[in-house]
Amino acid sequence: MDDKIKKYNKVTKEYVDKIIALLKEHYGEDYVCYLNHENAWQLLIATILSAQCTDARVNIVTKDLFIKYDSPAKFAEADINELENDIRSIGFFRSKAKNIKKTCEILVRDYNGEVPKDIDELTALPGVGRKTANVIRGNIYHIPSIVVDTHVKRISNILGFTEEDEPEKIEKDLMKILPEDYWILYNIHIIRLGRSLCIARRTRCEECFLNDVCLHLHL
Repeated sequence: MDDKIKKYNKVTKEYVDKIIALLKEHYGEDYVCYLNHENAWQLLIATILSAQCTDARVNIVTKDLFIKYDSPAKFAEADINELENDIRSIGFFRSKAKNIKKTCEILVRDYNGEVPKDIDELTALPGVGRKTANVIRGNIYHIPSIVVDTHVKRISNILGFTEEDEPEKIEKDLMKILPEDYWILYNIHIIRLGRSLCIARRTRCEECFLNDVCLHLHL
C-alpha cells in the first residue's frame, strides 16, 4: 500500500486533536496575516501578487504600490504598461498586472469598490482562485475557510491529513477532519511550521515538536 494511503488510513480524531493541540501550544492562537495590508482590496491585490512569489517580496513591492494606487479605482484606471513596470520584480508580472487591473475594474463597476465575500463572486474575479478567495474570506470577513497554499498542501500530506494533490480536494479533506473554528488558524500554523522546521528541501524532523506523533515518522 502507498505510504500516503497508509498514513491517511491511520488518521483518527485523537491523532488530529493531538496535532492541533501541539500546534496551538507552540504557535499560540493569534491570527496573523503575512501579507501587509490595511483593507480588503489591498489584501486581495497582495494575494494575487503572491502566487509563486514570497510574501517578503510582495510586501516590498506593495509598500510603494499602495501609495501610488490608493484605491481600486486608481488600479482600474492605471496604464497597463506602467503597472507592469511597478510590479516587474514579481514573477509573472504581466499576467498579474492584467488581472489586477481587470479585477479592480469589476470591483469599481459592480461592487462600488468593495471586495465581495461570496466565494463564487470572488473566484469569478480575474486571477482569483479558491486560495485567494479563502484568504479574503478568512482574514477580512472571518468566515471559516481553509487556505491551501504550498505549505498546507505538502505538510497536510506529510501529516496524513490527506492523500490528495489537488488543492480543492485537499481543502475538502481538511474541512472533514479539522474543527471549523480551527480552519483559519491551521493555515497560519502550517505556514510557520513549513518555514521553520518542516522545510521542503530539508525537513528538521529531529527538532520538530510534532515528532512524537507525526505519522511521517511513525507509520
